[in-house]
Parts: sequence; C-alpha cells; structure tokens
Amino acid sequence: MGVAIRIAAATLILCISAISYAQDESIWANKKSSWLQLTPAQHDEVFQYSASYMEYLKIARSAESSTREFVKLAKAAGFSEFTSPTQVKKGAKLILPGRGRALILAIIGHEPITASTRLVAAHHDSPHIDLKARPIYPAKKAGLALLKTVYYGGIKKYQWANLPLALIGRIDTTDGRTIDVSIGIDPNDPVFVIADNAPHSDKDLRTRSYTDVFKGEEMDPVIGSIPNEKSSVVAEVMRALQDRYHITEEDFVSADLQLVPATMPRDVGIDRGLIGAYGQDDRLSSYCAVRSLIEMQSTPKFTALVYLSNFEEVGSVNNTGAASQFLNTAYAQLISGQRGKEYTDLDLRSALHNAQVISADTNDGINPIFPETSEETNASRVGYGVSIKRYGHGFDANSEFTAHIRSLFEKGNIPWQTQTPKVDVGGGGTIGGFMSQQDMEVIDLGIPLLSMHATLEMSSKVDVWKYYRFMKVFLASE
Repeated sequence: MGVAIRIAAATLILCISAISYAQDESIWANKKSSWLQLTPAQHDEVFQYSASYMEYLKIARSAESSTREFVKLAKAAGFSEFTSPTQVKKGAKLILPGRGRALILAIIGHEPITASTRLVAAHHDSPHIDLKARPIYPAKKAGLALLKTVYYGGIKKYQWANLPLALIGRIDTTDGRTIDVSIGIDPNDPVFVIADNAPHSDKDLRTRSYTDVFKGEEMDPVIGSIPNEKSSVVAEVMRALQDRYHITEEDFVSADLQLVPATMPRDVGIDRGLIGAYGQDDRLSSYCAVRSLIEMQSTPKFTALVYLSNFEEVGSVNNTGAASQFLNTAYAQLISGQRGKEYTDLDLRSALHNAQVISADTNDGINPIFPETSEETNASRVGYGVSIKRYGHGFDANSEFTAHIRSLFEKGNIPWQTQTPKVDVGGGGTIGGFMSQQDMEVIDLGIPLLSMHATLEMSSKVDVWKYYRFMKVFLASE
C-alpha cells in the first residue's frame, strides 16, 4: 500500500513539474493560432471580408487598375476628389490622385493637421513582366512571333514559364488617345505563355543554377503563330493589334504594358483557410488600408490618411514612388487649406514631425517545406496575426512608438507576432524609410505570406481580417 502511495505521489510531482515547465516556457512558444480566438460570428465575418478582398484582386492587376478600383470604392463611400483648399473642413473625405498610379485618401479630423495625423502607407505594385519598347519579334527557327520583355521586381524567373499570362495596361498615342489594354483576364480571351523546354531535349540546360533556369532575356511569351501567304507571323500579329486598337508599331514606345498571371484568386486548402492569388504583395495591405479608412463612421480626432505608392518593388523610384514628393505635397495642400495665407514651410515640417505612420507591407512566413530558411524563434507564422517587423541595422521604429503600437493591439484585442529575417541570408524593404527621412514616426507592420513574390502567393484569411481591424483601430486612435 505504501509503495502505491509513493508511486502516486511521484506521478503527481512529475505532473506538477511538467505544468510548471510549460508555464515557464517562452510566451512565444504558447501563442495560439488566430483562428482559435474567433467567435462563430467573427468566423463568418472573416470569410465575408475575404470574399470581397478576392473580388478586388480579380480586378486590380497593376498599380493603375488598383488605383481605379480604390477611387471607385472611395467615391461610393462619399469621398470627393480634392480640387480646392476650401474643401479641407472637419469630416471632409478627400481623394488626392497621383498620376493614376498612386493615391492618397484622407478624412479631415477635428484637430489641425499640424498637431498630428494617422497615416497608413502601402504600395500596390507587384512583380510582373514589362514589354520592351520594340516588343514584337520573330522566332524564325520556330515559326512563331514572341514578345521581348524585361522583368520587374524580385522574381524567380522560372515560375513564369508555362503559365497563362494576360497583357494589361495602356497605350498613349501622339493624337491624344489613351487606349486601355486587357487581353487574357476574360475567360474568352487568348493568353500568352513563355515556353519551357521538354524533358526529352533539355540535357544541355540541366546544369543551370536554381535562379538561372530561365535567364532574363529568355522570358519571351508567344504572341502569334499563324502566317499569311503574303506576310509573316509578326506582320499578322501587328495587323491584328492595329485592327483592334488602331495603333502603329511606334506607339509601343509610349505604352505602359505588362504581363501578369491570368489566373483568378482561389481558396487554398480543404478548409478554405488560405487565399491564393497573384499580387498580394502588396495589394493586400493596400486593400486593408482603404477599407479601414472608408468605413470610418465618425470624424476622427486626428486626420486619417491612406497613402498608396507605386514602384516599391524596384526601389520606389519615379514620380509615383514613395521617394517622390507626392506625399509631402499632399500634406502641404491640406495644411494650406486649414492655414490659408498663414501657411509656412514650418507648418509642413511640424505636421510631418507629429505624424504617426504605419508602413504596411507583407512579409514572408515560415515555409512548411523549407523552414530552415527562417530563423525560427523570430519568424512569423501564417495564421498567427500581424507582424511587428524588427530588422535591426537602425531600421526599426523607436521603442516608445513600438510600445504605443503594442498598446493599440491590446486595445483592439488583435493578435500579433514579430518578424526578423535570418541574419546574412535575406531581408526585404518597405516604403517606411522614405517617410522616416521626412521626420515622421514610422513603424513597419505586415502579415506573413507563403510563396512570396511568386505568381500565386498565399495569405491566411484570418490574418487579413485582423490586419484590417488593426488599421481601423490605428486610424481612429487618439
């Protein structure tokens, strides 16, 4: 009997020790999936929100088409295009377009803009393939016509082969016309495909490295294959384009045309918990930001803004990228509307200094097949909430602003995690650095993706919804 008691006591001690050990583990090890924190009603809301987001992704395949869609959504929510300083009044909902490819939306708050603002900044360009100025050429040995291209952004080039591609964008002509081009998105349209080599004849190519399976100058899709008795395939392709768009071959020099995946967004997994779609980096952050702003029900204390930029994937260059003066000019216009003739440059500098900014951009999550490419203890996981990015090297938000952001997560009951890339392996960047240089208070946040920068990226529906909900908390914060 005594032996049985001693065994039972020892078992109890072991169980207590195990419980104590579990409690002593790092809090990060015990973080639960965001799915487990949802009520049944919230679960339904997650899927409803994701359905709307996926509808947006079907339409928004470029910074330009994304801008058009957001302007449409904003106008439906009561926003008006900014045309006069007299519009800058409390509660005013304003649209400040940036050459059709960048965008600022604002709701004017009760306090002066110089006192403070709440800004969510993102980019809505994504990796794609651009056409060269003289794009159509013959592959004479194959008897085909191809498109000459140059890829845009950080991509794995081999992923773009054997994939249905759509040609989208615009052509501007010397007679003042702007011609919208969209071939391949509609199910009845033809598509364009970069041809891979058959395994029966690719022996000489098999020694190529992982990143050079396709070289940059080899990413040329088929655009035509039928010759005429009197003309070549190239001539027939050009004739078809002239008939459809009334253009000349020289008009391609003043065209902004890009090839993007023609595939539609899809649910991923038997539980439909993930969204698989092209362009989620970073039209995901852009959509969440716009929805969070246009759904504001009352005038905020501080002016709330969303800024969507272009060209982030190639360094935020050009006059629609975050390195431009577009954001500063917008601030100056709005402040001038409040200050009138008393406006000075110091007003702008004060407004920038007092601004609170979220630089919103997706990040890579732990890959289920290649987990070793992340540093496990500081990596983010799909489905576990919004990522506070800590890069090191002086790029992090200061500790006091980070603490403030953490308090907003707590206020909104929104799960969060952190993300730091593996040292000496990789990284990435956001547009936040450009705003930090303007003396704005900036923090980088995002949610993790799988297959980032691929032709189909995956996000968790619950992360997308929580991200959007946090932006609502931030934009309304005091």
